[in-house]
Amino acid sequence: MGEKAFRGAVEAGGTKFVCAVGAGLDDIRRPENRAVFPTGDDPAATLAAVAGWLKSREDRRGAPLAALGVASFGPVCLDKALPDYGRVMTTPKPGWSGFDLLGALGRAFPGRPIGFDTDVNGAALGEREWGAARGLDDFLYVTIGTGIGVGGLAGGRLLHGLTHPEMGHIGLRRLAGDVFPGVCPFHGDCWEGLCSGPAMAARTGTAAEDLSADHPAWEHEAAYVAEALATVTYALSPRRIILGGSVPKGGRLGEEGFFAKVRERFVATLGGYLPDERLTARVAEYIVPPGLGELAGVAGAYCLACAAPGGREGETRPKP
Repeated sequence: MGEKAFRGAVEAGGTKFVCAVGAGLDDIRRPENRAVFPTGDDPAATLAAVAGWLKSREDRRGAPLAALGVASFGPVCLDKALPDYGRVMTTPKPGWSGFDLLGALGRAFPGRPIGFDTDVNGAALGEREWGAARGLDDFLYVTIGTGIGVGGLAGGRLLHGLTHPEMGHIGLRRLAGDVFPGVCPFHGDCWEGLCSGPAMAARTGTAAEDLSADHPAWEHEAAYVAEALATVTYALSPRRIILGGSVPKGGRLGEEGFFAKVRERFVATLGGYLPDERLTARVAEYIVPPGLGELAGVAGAYCLACAAPGGREGETRPKP
């Protein structure tokens, strides 16, 4: 990927906005080239803070940003033919439904190319360029945190369609004796309603990062996450699933402990139906943490800036 132009990247998450500037991953890794802002419930104020910081980086460098990339929490409208393109659609995030996210940045940076997609599709691009999906054209990126989102590539193309995938809202078979109603305001006990960070906190009264290693909620979490991953494996047959976000860090259980539980339950859920060793003996190569860690999303937003019309310098990119 060509890395000469000075670009801006915005990972618009459900809890925080992570911003970065630079001319490649090495720049993005440097803390002085990044800033974090709370998402909050006042979108105009949040975007004003983001734009102000990006402009301050332009002033410091003495040059304008060549392009911007935005990887946003959803649902968002990605269809350029629709008047709602660039807007956040119906969301449980207070204040954000209907907000013109892309328009706000476009007004702050008139004439600048802006690449726009979901946060998970953005993270997938970052992982394909520099992380755990290098060389793969078929894989999924899953984040489990404030919500649950799934993005990725199929046949080298980002996952798009009528809207964008909302696999976090698939239904799951309930474990015997589990009466937790879930927290999704739309579906109750969908995957997000059962397994997101807020769901873990509602189930246990404790944030996932503070949950003891032996808490039974980890067994519920591993079982439901494994079933969801089995479902998307049946449906899309990805070559790898990258599992990121705050919950897979496993609290006091630890990331390795969390992944071990999920992989074990995943193999059991498949029940021998898909006897490929990558889904059994080599499952640790199939369900993996992000190679870029917490930088996957903002690195992906940088990739979106590179791929924005007029924002490229000969970089390769997935087909639209």
